[in-house]
Amino acid sequence: MTDTPPAPSTTTPDGTAPTSAPEALDDAALREAMNRVRLEVGKAVIGQDGTVTGLLIALLARGHVLLEGVPGVAKTLLVRAFSTALGLDTTRIQFTPDLMPGDVSGSLVYDAKTGEFEFREGPVFTNVVLADEINRTPPKTQAALLEAMEERQVSTDGVTRSLPDPFLVAATQNPIEHEGTYTLPEAQLDRFLLKLIVDVPARDAELAVLRRHASGFDPRDLAGAGLGRAASAAEIRAAQRAAASVTVSDDVLGYIVDLAQATRSSPSVQLGVSPRAATALLAASKAWAWLGAYPAITPDHVQTMLLPTWRHRIRLRPDAELEGVSVDAVLGSVLQQTRVPI
Repeated sequence: MTDTPPAPSTTTPDGTAPTSAPEALDDAALREAMNRVRLEVGKAVIGQDGTVTGLLIALLARGHVLLEGVPGVAKTLLVRAFSTALGLDTTRIQFTPDLMPGDVSGSLVYDAKTGEFEFREGPVFTNVVLADEINRTPPKTQAALLEAMEERQVSTDGVTRSLPDPFLVAATQNPIEHEGTYTLPEAQLDRFLLKLIVDVPARDAELAVLRRHASGFDPRDLAGAGLGRAASAAEIRAAQRAAASVTVSDDVLGYIVDLAQATRSSPSVQLGVSPRAATALLAASKAWAWLGAYPAITPDHVQTMLLPTWRHRIRLRPDAELEGVSVDAVLGSVLQQTRVPI
């Protein structure tokens, strides 16, 4: 793992190539560690470079990721490989219709020996939570993750318990038109920094997947595939601090605000983005700029991160939905009509 590609070659979360970047900063070693993570994940998952970048951005911005795609496009494998490359404690929660909130966050259990109730930690007490098929469980259970995702803590019986650091929820879901799925509550969606669409890979990538399986690749045995830890928890926390230190000008801040206000005045939108969504776009843009070795955010970074950061935070008008208008198309129009600072 000595050959590390330069950060500017990283594919964006939506699969496009980034623009060229200036020379690396003094924290280049941290950036190199993040690129090693990408290389490790590539040993198990082919054709999803943009999604891997999105996971890295969410990790650096201390956010969470919602992965949407039809069954069989390696969403679960992607998260498992990502957590293996990070070397962090990981728990998988298979969301089902009968899953209860206490099965996620933990609950009080009576101890017959002591005659007292004690708290038994749920699977959320880990570094990386793989919330598999999160939209196959009712909203009440989905809401069990709200406090954990926002406050990074769990409160039970008046006692608050902190979650490990770093902490990332990577949830997968099938498109909502599939049988047996529930629409995520708006409050739940708002807790995800990014919503990434995991598409079926291109022909060349799918052919490479088949060749890998033909040669004996076992997706259940990541260690056998050669995956190992590429970054430490200390490096991750240091990279998070470095990404947060990327500077931003008042012009770019104003640009983010103008974009947010444009979503609220769009004729196709019933509910535009909130100020929280604006701060999420700022955090994601900082992380993307840091990965590209930029000392400050540019409008290009904001434009790149707009779709994955805001596509799940907007509600369209019913008539617009009936006409086949998509959220991504509305956001594309917002980008075109909003003045870009020079």
